[in-house]
Amino acid sequence: MPESVFVVDDDADIRDSLSMLLQASGYDAKAFESATSFLASDASDSVGCLIVDVQMPEMDGIALQKALVARHSPLQLIVMTGHADIPIAVGAMKAGAVDFLEKPFDEPILLGSVRRALDRATSAGDQAKEARSAASKVALLTERERQVLDLIVSGKANKVIAHELSISPRTVEIHRARVMEKMDAGNLADLVRKALAIPS
Repeated sequence: MPESVFVVDDDADIRDSLSMLLQASGYDAKAFESATSFLASDASDSVGCLIVDVQMPEMDGIALQKALVARHSPLQLIVMTGHADIPIAVGAMKAGAVDFLEKPFDEPILLGSVRRALDRATSAGDQAKEARSAASKVALLTERERQVLDLIVSGKANKVIAHELSISPRTVEIHRARVMEKMDAGNLADLVRKALAIPS
């Protein structure tokens, strides 16, 4: 199945040329004329690469990046920039973008950047899937079980948890067993890993 690459640019010529290049290179390329039309689609949930222009009317590439971060999107970002926008592009990389491409760019440089982004997207997609799974399991916990989980993750022993929650150590053990079962955790390390995977 071809890997997904999305292009967001208000310039139709750039959208068309990039789409043709990406499709010719074996990618599943989809283009959008604005950040808002991209966000209105289901593309932000995809595992893949997004090439976005920094300067666009209404919503620019940096605002789109912030929106994707807020959605915990697994997409990996490459920003396209004119020479004057390089400080903005560097800021985008500090915020998690894989690369920035200065227009006009060479095809091999673009394709190399896309490859790096897609390699990173695969691991990010796995992390996002794990985070969604862990979050859905945490949603099954009662308020007291969630308190016990938080204290377990902070490294507290059963006796300390019992004291802090004003319950007996035996009750802590019962809650702990239920938390392990609901979180589908094989051991304490597995439980902690799953809890830490949940976006804060």
